[in-house]
Amino acid sequence: MSRLAVVCGGSRGIGKAVSRLLAERGCRLAVVSRSEEAARATVASLRGDDHVAFSCDVSKEQEVQKTFETIHKTCGNISYLVNAAGINRDALLLRTKSEDMVALLHTNLLGTMLTCRAALRSMLQTQGAAIVNIGSVVGLKGNAGQCVYSASKAGLEGFTRSLAKEVASRNVRVNLLAPGFIHTDMTAGLKEEVGVRSIPLGRFGEPEEVAHAVLFLLESPYVTGQVLVVDGGLQLAM
Repeated sequence: MSRLAVVCGGSRGIGKAVSRLLAERGCRLAVVSRSEEAARATVASLRGDDHVAFSCDVSKEQEVQKTFETIHKTCGNISYLVNAAGINRDALLLRTKSEDMVALLHTNLLGTMLTCRAALRSMLQTQGAAIVNIGSVVGLKGNAGQCVYSASKAGLEGFTRSLAKEVASRNVRVNLLAPGFIHTDMTAGLKEEVGVRSIPLGRFGEPEEVAHAVLFLLESPYVTGQVLVVDGGLQLAM
């Protein structure tokens, strides 16, 4: 039986690229998205069979629990979990609404905690299981106008390192990937010609380039508790 990979936020951007690459590598995919239609469309585009779409808002505990129980019952034990679901609502802190703070923290940070907890019982029974959480270079370096987003992504670093320590004895690996400016819906509103000036490689990255880094972390049996930055050198200039 091929490995089962669950990709949260797997219907767009980095998550969609990860889903496609893992399907090409022979994995069975459970694509999780708030939009069931988008998840189904992604599943239909994947190479191979036995892929499944699930609708789930990762910020809601009961939805996460129910979804992962269904995945385990219908698809089997989880080998890989990739947490790519995320939102951004950029604003200076003085102009940030409380409800936006809560939405960012619940989706970007709490959502990852909930999906990891829900998946772990299944993963502890799987040889070579691995989790990759998607953070951001902004979570490592900070950025004006992104205080709450940065906090939500910075929290993932502490969570990832701590969880890696908790489950290492059971041979489950947990790593964090921190992308820079990547061509996705989230960066569509940015002025690229301005952004590239601060990137040593001189361009935005592609989701597929991040996906290959995710694959490296999933398949590297002696790497855990690490932060891999994929940003074209952006952090060097921050």
